[in-house]
Order: sequence, then structure tokens, then C-alpha cells
Amino acid sequence: MATTETEAPARAATEAVDPYLLRAEDVREPPKTFRERLRHLGPGLVLSAAIVGSGELIATTALGARAGFVLLWLVIISATVKVWIQAELARWTILNGRTALDGYRDVSPRIGPLGWINWLWIGMDFAKMLQRGGIIGGTAAACSVMWPITGEALSFSSLFCWTVIITASVVLLLQTARYAVVEQAAVISVIIFTVITVGLALALPFTDFGFGPSDLGEGLSFTIPAGTLGIALAMFGLTGVGADEMTTYTYWCLEKGYARWTGPDDGTEERARRAEGWLKVMRLDVTVSWLVCTLCTLAFYVIGASVLHPQNLVPEGNDVITTLSRMYTDTMGPWAKYVFLVGAIAVLYSTIIGSTASVPRLWTNSLGLLGVIDWNDLRVRRRTIRLLTVCLPPLWASSYLWVQSPVLMVQIGGIGGGVFLLAVVIAVWRLRALGVERRFRGSPWLTVALVVSSAAIAFLGVYAVLDVFGISVDGS
Repeated sequence: MATTETEAPARAATEAVDPYLLRAEDVREPPKTFRERLRHLGPGLVLSAAIVGSGELIATTALGARAGFVLLWLVIISATVKVWIQAELARWTILNGRTALDGYRDVSPRIGPLGWINWLWIGMDFAKMLQRGGIIGGTAAACSVMWPITGEALSFSSLFCWTVIITASVVLLLQTARYAVVEQAAVISVIIFTVITVGLALALPFTDFGFGPSDLGEGLSFTIPAGTLGIALAMFGLTGVGADEMTTYTYWCLEKGYARWTGPDDGTEERARRAEGWLKVMRLDVTVSWLVCTLCTLAFYVIGASVLHPQNLVPEGNDVITTLSRMYTDTMGPWAKYVFLVGAIAVLYSTIIGSTASVPRLWTNSLGLLGVIDWNDLRVRRRTIRLLTVCLPPLWASSYLWVQSPVLMVQIGGIGGGVFLLAVVIAVWRLRALGVERRFRGSPWLTVALVVSSAAIAFLGVYAVLDVFGISVDGS
């Protein structure tokens, strides 16, 4: 008991530290070896736990089921190009100790107290509400199939009960100050499900649903078939790290301590050296996150293209979970259905946890920028985050009970995220010019990668606008 009493003040002091406040007394020397840097990873793994769910499990697999292998190239590009924007935005955050939403306000023109990108984020988040509702619905459908509360697994009453249970449980988990434990469990569940999914994708050539070099060649043809543009754009906005995840990543970098350990910019060489060290940790963190997301994305797409597409099985409505389970039962046998359901519940639930942890922070920051609350007051900030943690998930769940189509809801959120992604690219270049000194911009190759990434995102955005107005890309 003496140990507990001794540790209590230290624990209280740790909890009282404001992760968004840079103080000279909080600086910490960065790790110097690769092995030491691995010990300081975290924000990217949290992001992976949140990403691997709606985009990879639902949207990417649905795209593979509908288009076959022909859009494999877009999956690869989607999972790769956006990571450079994510790293650049995080670089600015670590060097300046500010959140992404705070930085967006510096990108002109301003509309009232906020920048235009802030208002765009607010509009996008309402579209994302449907996506999060779709994730809750997908989890409820999986739970209902696994443990039906009423006679029929996908009846409205069973889905309603599971929706309420899932929503209430995630709110309670994050209100009991046990988020770190839940976070670790979510990351572990994603890793396990990733191993199972990647293993299945690699085993497909030895089954009746195998794929070969000709399929992969077709997938690298750089074409978008007619009728798949909408879902392709949604997939581009959903898979890999999206615009909202890029924005959220800056908050996790701050709360992990990368900026706080770097310290305020006092113009000294010691501070610059610390900054370079913690930026190296961030880049490794981003790389690990990218590897996880890319493996998941490719595996889900290949399975959808190999197993579902030949059978003309496209996940739709509340049948999305039962259709997706065919990926496993058709290749491994009926018993694999339950393995899939457990994994699907784990990966979708971890995504709900990620959203429930991050979105209240972003809305609290927005309320602070609007002058509604004092973001710099730690007690006010925490109280507002807890309040929104209680209020927002029921709104997302209600949207699912109203629409009851997880795939459509996820795609709507993905299109909204794709539009916001263009704005984030603009913001990154502006913030880079204003708040990142040349010595911290890395090698010229990193700048080239950033240019290529921005150009790819801009191209997809223009393609989408032209399609909306019925203008053919070839000018017809």
C-alpha cells in the first residue's frame, strides 16, 4: 500500500500535464538509435486502428467486388501518395506546437473567426457522421449475425438492440479513463485481423479463387471502368490515411509528446537538434502506419476481386457483413464465417473507438477557435471533450438506424473526405511556407514526393468535378 501512496502524487502530476502546452521544463532528448525510436511509436498505430475498418474492410472490398482487378493501381496509389501530406502536416505541428485546425485558420481567406478550410471541415464532418454511423451499423450487423437477439439475425429489432449496446459500450469505455487499455486492445485486434486477411490473400492462388499474373497486369492498366468512378473516388478518400485522419494525427502527435519534448522555439541549436530527432521518430511512426494500412488495403481489395467479383457478389445494405463473410466461407469452409465475424467486430469496433476518441477533440478545438470555450483551459477542454464523447456517438448511431445501408453511408463519408483532402493539400503547402524552416524540410527527394502526392490528389479531385458536371476527361 505504501507504493500506491507514493505513486499517486506522481500519477496525478503526470495527468495534470497539458499535452498541448509547450514548456521548457518538459523537453526530452530524442532517441538516437532505430531500436530506441521504435519504443516511442504510437500515434501512427492509433491511426491504423482507426483507419482499418470502414475504408479497408467495407469500401475497398466492395470496390474489388464491383470492378475486379482493374482498379488495383488506384488502391496502391491511394494507400501511398497521401502519406507524404500526413507527414508534412505533422512536421509543421511538431515544430510549432499547434493543431491542424488551428493552422487551417491561417490559410486565407478567413470567414469570420475561422478560415475557409475550417468551415469546410465542419461541413465534411456532417458527411462523416453518416460514415461513422455506417461503421456502427456494420459492427451491429456482425454482432447480430454472431449473436442474434431476436429470431432473424438482420431484423430491425436485433440491429437496433446491438446498435444501442455498441454505442453505449464505447461511450462508457472512453468515459472511464481506460482509453489507453482500450487503445492497446484495438491495435492488437487490427494486427491479428491483418495477419489473417493478408494470409488469406496470399493463399488464394492455391484455391478455386486464385489469381495470376494476368489479373495483376490488368490491375496495373491505369484505367477507371465506366460505372465505377463514384465508388473509386469514395475508396480514394477512405483508404489509407484520409484528410480527417491527417488532421487527427496532429492531435495524437501532440498528445504523445513529440512537440512537448521538442520544446518551444527559443532559437537555440539545442532546440533545433531536438526537433530533428523527434521528427525522425515521427517519420518512422508514419512509415509503420503506412505499411499496416497498405497491407490491409491490398489484401481486402484482392480478396474482393478474386472471391466476390467472379460470383457477382457486391456488398450492399445490411447484408454487407454476410456478403463479406463469403470471402472466408467460400475459400476456407463454413467454420471460417465465425473467424471472420470475430475479426470484423474487432476491427470495426476499434475504428469506432478511434472516431469516438478523436472527433470530440476536433470539435472542442473548433469551439475554442470560434470563441465558444477556452481551448487553453485544460479543465474546460477535458470537460467539453467528455461531453461530446457522450453526445456524438448516439447521433452517428441514429443516422445508421435511419439509412440502414453501411456501404452507402461509408461511401458518402469517403466522397466528403476526398473533397476535404484537396483543401488539406493547399493548407500543407501554405503552412510549410510559413512555419517550416528549410533545414527541417528534409532532402529534395522528400519535396519531390510531396509534389507528386499533391499532384495525384489534385488530379483525382479535378476528375471528380469534371464527372459531376458531365464533362468527359478526353474533352468530349
